[in-house]
Amino acid sequence: MENRIEDFKLKALENPKFIESALVTYKQNGIEKSWEVVKAHNSVAVLIYHKEHDSFILVKQFRPAVYMDGTQDGLTVELCAGIVDKSISLVEIAKEEILEECGYSVDSTKIERITMVNNAVGFAGTKQTLFYVEVDKSMHTHKGGGIDTELIEVIELPISKARAFIYDESIAKTTGLLFAFMWWFDKNKV
Repeated sequence: MENRIEDFKLKALENPKFIESALVTYKQNGIEKSWEVVKAHNSVAVLIYHKEHDSFILVKQFRPAVYMDGTQDGLTVELCAGIVDKSISLVEIAKEEILEECGYSVDSTKIERITMVNNAVGFAGTKQTLFYVEVDKSMHTHKGGGIDTELIEVIELPISKARAFIYDESIAKTTGLLFAFMWWFDKNKV
C-alpha cells in the first residue's frame, strides 16, 4: 500500500463532523476537578475468519492520529469497522462495513456478537461492539477498499502467524483487534 503523506498540519477544528471536544468540570469527594474530553461516535468492529484460507481478513489504513506521534508511518492493521451513525441495528452496520471494506456479502444472522468494550477511556469513553463472522470465497463479491475517498487495503493474516502478529510492536494495531484474536484463540482452543 502506497503511503505518501505530504503537508501534514495540525489546526483547531471548525464545525467538526465526528467529534466534539469539551472541558468537563465536576466534584469528586468534595474536590473540584476538570478533565478534557471528546464526544465521539460509538463503533462496531468485526473479526472475519476465512474458512478456506484459515486466515483472518483485516484492513490496513492510514490513521492521522497514529502518524502524528512520529513513531509510526500512520498505517494501522485493524478489524473491519465503522462508526454507529445510522438508525439501523449494530449487526446491520457491521454487515455493511464487511461489504464496503472487505468485499464480502454475509447474512446478518451469521454475524455473532462477541462483546462490547470501552475505547479511549481517558478522553472519550466510546463503546465498540465486537462481532465475529466466518466467510468463504462464495461470499466474496468485490475487492473491498471502502467507499468514497477511503483508502483501505484488505489483507489476510494466516492463523499460524496471528500470535506473533499480536506481539509485533512494529505494527500499529488496535486493542479491539487484539482482544478479538484472544477471544478466537480461547474459543477454538488454539
